[in-house]
Parts: sequence; C-alpha cells; structure tokens
Amino acid sequence: MAAPAAAGSGDDLSGPLLDDLMPWSVRPLRTGRAWVTAPDAASLRARWDRLVRAQDAERERLFGPTRSRTPHTAVAALPGQTTATARFAREPGPCPEPVRILHGPYDEQWLLPDHRLIDAARPELWRVADGHQLFVVEHGRIPQDTGPALSVTALLPDGHSPAGRPGRIRPLYRRPGGLEPNLAPGLLALLRARHGDAVSPESVLAWILAAARHSPAGCVVPLPVDTARWTAGVELGRELLRLQLRGARGGERPRLPGGCRPYVRAAVPPAPAELSYDAEEQVLRIGTGRISPVDAGAWEFRVGGVRMLELWFERRTAVTGAEADGLEAVRPPAWPQEWTSELLELITLLALLDGLRPRQDALAPGAGIGARALRAAGVLPVPASARRPASVLGLQEEGPDGQFALL
Repeated sequence: MAAPAAAGSGDDLSGPLLDDLMPWSVRPLRTGRAWVTAPDAASLRARWDRLVRAQDAERERLFGPTRSRTPHTAVAALPGQTTATARFAREPGPCPEPVRILHGPYDEQWLLPDHRLIDAARPELWRVADGHQLFVVEHGRIPQDTGPALSVTALLPDGHSPAGRPGRIRPLYRRPGGLEPNLAPGLLALLRARHGDAVSPESVLAWILAAARHSPAGCVVPLPVDTARWTAGVELGRELLRLQLRGARGGERPRLPGGCRPYVRAAVPPAPAELSYDAEEQVLRIGTGRISPVDAGAWEFRVGGVRMLELWFERRTAVTGAEADGLEAVRPPAWPQEWTSELLELITLLALLDGLRPRQDALAPGAGIGARALRAAGVLPVPASARRPASVLGLQEEGPDGQFALL
C-alpha cells in the first residue's frame, strides 16, 4: 500500500496548500483602537484634533491605552511614512496624512499611519508596499462556507476577517520594485516546464485567485497538469484580479452592462437607520433612499457567512456601547455623497464577482501536479528562509525619538 501524502502537501486531486505555494505570509494588522480607521479621511483628522487638544486624563482615555501602546510608548516610524516618532504624550506632531487601505475583503477605508497609535502595524508589509505590489488576503474559514477563499488588492490590507477567524496576508513580491516573487522556490520553473515560458508570477497569482478553495486543512490550490485548463484558469483569474483592483494600475473601474447598472432612485437620507433588500423589485433600501437595479447575487454575496453589503453599511452607521462618547463617535454629521458613490461601486463589484462564480465552479480539479512531482522538482518541502521576510537593504527608517537605523 502506498504511503499517504505528507500532511499539508496536497495530492493529485486536492492540490498543495496556498501556504506552500506563497510561503511568506503576515498576520493581519491589529490596531488596538478602532478610532484610527474610518470610512472617510476627514473624520480621522477631526479625531486627531480632538485627541491632541485633550489634556492629561482625558487624552489618556481618548487614546485608549493597551499593553502594546500608550501615549508614552516609543516606537519607530512606519516604513515609507514621515510621521513623528517622539512619544505621543510629549510631542504629538502634526496629523499624519490618512492612507487608503482595504478593510476586510472589499471595504476601502482610511487609516492614520502613525506607529504610535497601532498595536501591531506589521512593518514588514509597509516595506514592500509600492506601485508594483499586490496583496492576497486569505479569509478565515467557517463550516459550510461557500464564499471566496481569497481576495486581492493593490492597497495595503488590514486582513480583517468578517468571520472573526483571521487568515493571512501574502504579498506577491518579497522586495520593493516587484522583485523576488513570493512563490515556493522551483515553482515557476516547474509550471513553465509544463505550461510554457509565458508563466509569470502574475499568472500564477491569477490561477490561485481562480482555483483556491477552502478545506479543513487550509486554503488549497490544485495545480493542473492540463495546459488548456491552466490557460482557462489564468484567464478567469486575470478577470477576478482586474475587478478587485478597481481601476488601480491603469485598469478600468468595474462596470456592469447597460440595463444592469445600479442607480440612485431616491436620495439616501442624512442618517439612514437600516438597510434592506427587495428581491422582487431588485431594490436596495437605505432608510428612505432607494438604489436599483441591484442583482440578488450582489445582495447575497458573503464572505465567512457575512453579507458584504450589510457589513459595509454597519461600519458606517453603528456606534454603540462604551465607544459612543470616544473618538470613534467622531463621524460625518450626515451621510456623505461619497459613501453613496462607493456603495454603487461595491454593488457593481459584488455583482460582477458573483457572475464569475459559475466559471470558478466549472474549473474542476481533475488531474493535478501532486506532492510527489512537487518534491521531485524541489518545490516541497519549502525552505524555512522562504517563509521569512527578505532583507530590504538601503531603506532608512526613523527609529524612536528621531534615531535612524539601516535595515
């Protein structure tokens, strides 16, 4: 009787784990205080102003001290940022310019990029975040989860999981400038030998987006033997990538065909209290506001069992409990027009992603490159060095209190 495949290495039908194909991964960001992120940049600036104007005990309360961060903690600046590094209690400095991030799978929000305010900012991600980088975000799995296992973004992602079970963040490149792909050593050579010299890090990423599946062992990515299936999967993955980048890197923003595009039929009120959906009329109601047509696939689109549209709305309307009088309660006085535009774009994105699901489901596993072939090619086992971040030499970063270190 043949010995079973090694745990985590996959077999001909299930395929290897994503953890072996893209071995360097980083845990999600942990802000430690919810007020450093917001759906709009103006609220972050207003929160900063309120914090720096507060005195002594009130400032301490608004700051929200944790074991990792207090107003007296000394930390280095985040890579690529020019924020102050003096202890916040002594010298807050000017408000840092908010940066756009991806909060969870599809929610674009803003973050104050001040290391003094963030418990675990994952500096290794900031070091490689540039105009060439793409980030794969692995979603936490729950039983019977039929949603996508992964999403991808050109923004810095925080890796938040709607299911409350964090996954991992996997950069496509280990170094700035699109250098050194974060792929298991030998994987590109193996795939090129089977499917041609056109196989690139980006096409491997496209295949992963199209083929990745949840499994009890983790995120599994079958690797096909058949070149026709590889080509079809890469084509599908490139479409998924184009949609999720939302116009970044010179692409076009997602757009539904005429007759299917959602429009505002009744304006969203200043303070909408609830979100609901009428499947028969294909209408999304936001308080007294109405948007239609909204495809049922967009409304039902879930990650980790959570409806994405409902979660998006809740993050913009819910302020409860002890935080209601804290900085997180500093929000726009009325629903901004920009949020309505962002909602229309999100509806469009989810509808288009849902429309590609039949093609993803049809990408049947079939015969695949199994553990034996991966071991023979030297892809498995993955060396420990591939799971660690690469050294980024020559990048000068400001340390605590203005000191500099060469990394």
